Amino acid sequence: MDVSEAIERRISVRAFRPDPVPRALVAEILERAARAPSGGNLQPWRVYALAGKPLAAFTAAVAQKPAGEPMEYHVYPPDLWDPFRTRRFENGEQLYASVGVGRENKAERLRWFARNAQFFGAPVGLFFCLDRKLGPPQWADLGMYMQSVMLLAVERGLDTCPQEFWARYPQTVAAHVGLPEDHMVFSGMALGYRDPEHPINAWRSTRDHADLWLELKGFA
Repeated sequence: MDVSEAIERRISVRAFRPDPVPRALVAEILERAARAPSGGNLQPWRVYALAGKPLAAFTAAVAQKPAGEPMEYHVYPPDLWDPFRTRRFENGEQLYASVGVGRENKAERLRWFARNAQFFGAPVGLFFCLDRKLGPPQWADLGMYMQSVMLLAVERGLDTCPQEFWARYPQTVAAHVGLPEDHMVFSGMALGYRDPEHPINAWRSTRDHADLWLELKGFA
């Protein structure tokens, strides 16, 4: 599989099979991803992987706090503006439509959203953290590390779903993984084998045409 194929195949999978992922395979992916670039080679990432009983204990603790906890950052800017607001709205509409949930069915939408708290049934939960004194450039570095994890997972027959949802549970995550006090939770990620029969995994989010965001200048 080449890089182009991995990029094309990667989607945010929201229904996984329960099949366990070998520890050695998870470690290999996370270690290889550390070849991701980072400014000054700071390598700002700190990563935790949960499976089995630790993962079950963590999700049980989260279930006791359905309202979440005080967040350390906004996943989206307040009062999101266009075109970003429209993109987010359309993405949500398309996602719920893939499982037959209409806009008026608030209860069912909340139920689907709550599946985040179980990593969508994935057997592995990952957390990506960094020193809270680091700035936006290092957050970008951590994003490049996460993208490397996702593409390596595809290469090895696995799937993922990045989840900034876990910014809603900074205290619970920190307690269960032993996060140092000077570090913060940036994002989580579900990792496992996709359920190919589930309709939500047949849906793909749209992308704007490059004419809307790309300019090429000075080329022959």
